[in-house]
Amino acid sequence: MGLVPLIAATLCGLVVWQLFRLNREEKIPTSAALWIPTLWIFVGATRNLSVWFNFSSGGSGERYMEGNPLDQIAAAAMLAIGLIVLFKRSRRVTELLRANLPVVLFFLYCGVSILWSDFPDVSFKRWLRAIGDIVMVLIVLSDINWLTALRRVLARIGIISLPLSILFIRYFPELGRAYSAGGASSWSGVATGKNGLGMICLVFGLASLARFLEVYREKKGPQRTRPLLAQTAMLAMTVYLLLKANSATSFACFFMCAAPMILTYFFPSARKPVFLHLMVMGILGVAFCALFLNIGAGMVRGLGRDSTLTGRDDIWRSAFTQVQNPLIGSGYESFWIGPRLEAVQRLINQYLNQAHNGYIEIYLNLGWIGVVLLAILIVVGYGRVVGAVRRMTPTAALGLAFFIANVAYNFTEAAFKMMHPLWICLFLVTMIKPESPAAENLSTPNTLPPLKRKQIAGPKLELAPAGRRR
Repeated sequence: MGLVPLIAATLCGLVVWQLFRLNREEKIPTSAALWIPTLWIFVGATRNLSVWFNFSSGGSGERYMEGNPLDQIAAAAMLAIGLIVLFKRSRRVTELLRANLPVVLFFLYCGVSILWSDFPDVSFKRWLRAIGDIVMVLIVLSDINWLTALRRVLARIGIISLPLSILFIRYFPELGRAYSAGGASSWSGVATGKNGLGMICLVFGLASLARFLEVYREKKGPQRTRPLLAQTAMLAMTVYLLLKANSATSFACFFMCAAPMILTYFFPSARKPVFLHLMVMGILGVAFCALFLNIGAGMVRGLGRDSTLTGRDDIWRSAFTQVQNPLIGSGYESFWIGPRLEAVQRLINQYLNQAHNGYIEIYLNLGWIGVVLLAILIVVGYGRVVGAVRRMTPTAALGLAFFIANVAYNFTEAAFKMMHPLWICLFLVTMIKPESPAAENLSTPNTLPPLKRKQIAGPKLELAPAGRRR
């Protein structure tokens, strides 16, 4: 290691330490078990542990097949520890599961679909990882101070991932850049490719924006200034990486989601159901029309993509020819294995391991039954998000952003998958019980304080009392 990279790595470590210090919330205790979902989501967002410890090459095929023993052992250990934690919190976990029956039903069907998979052993291992996603969500939401727990998990990953990505890209290109067969370079940061880096910026950038807006509403003082500085730095790094990473989907989704977050925070009229529905449907409708109906295709070209979505429509047509049972699909995460994968690769003359569309991916693996169950899950989740926005709970704006991001992101990428951070974050903000307080002792309010007139002009913001059941 040369002197300049060593200095850069030292400065990066100091930046990470300072961000943690500025963002710290000392007065509200959370469980040490939060480090389990933190590590789980970090691995899903970045690279397998075997790659971090240099025990494998980190190729996309190996990552998808999860064939490295270290990764299997690590995932099994995290899942086992997580289940032990949930067993000790059985009452709160049971309440959460009862309040989220569509989620339970969806993952149960995923498990049943292993029975007709051509590769049941692979399908079963992937289903266990999918169950691991829900286990991690339940660890966070069953914490006695679940609101602070949610913020801390997202902040920890973002504070590490974003500065480290810049360090890798600028001073350790062998770690932070990916190269195509033709020698072209792209930024990957701590992820495995530019789309992975864009996804990290999308997820944790939105979390930083939500935290910034939340803290902005608080009274001025040291307790307000420090986290504002931390989140401002995080947002600056997010925008910088998004502009340079050339991940069109994440770039567009970030700004599409940031706008409604800001509107709902500062304008009470934006929280009215009619306006909220029109805003969400308008954003998603514009994206859908530009991508699939060639209406406003100039936006797609403006993001550096052609009207065929960089060959994605060829992938979709070829994949549909390999569907054998449209009703039940090929079994959980079983389509892109074996003869079907080889057939699609021959048809399009390129390597791939997903449909680059989350809805088509669900159809290929789980059939129309899976699509219907996913639709129910999305509709119920949207209802939770709308209810939270109307009450303007602390997770309302972030929930709205993650909902829009999941629906839009899956137009061109498959994110309804095991260990995908965007998929996990959707459950983190939609599996919250509508009447759940931020803590059993109400040490943290579950509604935001109203804005002062000096902060924003407009009608007085009226909020529901914390903890009241509706």
